[in-house]
Amino acid sequence: MTVEGTWDLSMSTPIGKIKAVAEFRREDGLLVGTARGAGEEVPLSHVVFDGDRLTWKQSITKPIRLNLAFAVTVDGDTLTGTSKAGRLPASKVTGERRAVPAGTQN
Repeated sequence: MTVEGTWDLSMSTPIGKIKAVAEFRREDGLLVGTARGAGEEVPLSHVVFDGDRLTWKQSITKPIRLNLAFAVTVDGDTLTGTSKAGRLPASKVTGERRAVPAGTQN
């Protein structure tokens, strides 16, 4: 199983539902990624995929400055899990991988 690709994420937070897009890819054998949402694009760090568990960290500045830690379980083209910011309660995260248009796979 792989997590490479573009994922549409939805997070249920205390301030409402937040949508984001995460992209995962391999560079020199390492899993790396970026996330876009709320008008900013940020790099993902500490991206680890082990079995069906995917974890990563990211820092955001919008709507407020937070350091987020994600822990999700991947099942095919869907994922579910949590995002945690410091001492705040964990927020539920769900996501779906976008289909790759025919003819664009490497």
